[in-house]
Amino acid sequence: MPSERILPPRIHLDLYAADQTAEIARLSRLGACEVPWDGRTADAGYVIMEDTEGNRFCVIDASGWSGFMR
Repeated sequence: MPSERILPPRIHLDLYAADQTAEIARLSRLGACEVPWDGRTADAGYVIMEDTEGNRFCVIDASGWSGFMR
């Protein structure tokens, strides 16, 4: 349901991916896009994305996490 965008958002969603690059590509094919942010460092383990309705979320690189379950 469409609603007014509130900053900061009421919730924040993090998606943990064993293959971050593949997950970003999959989400992009579904219509999401990357959100540029000057505060993100080059070695950050996350990418900020936005869905087609403007909801932002992060895709976290979980490839090196020993406890990560697929």
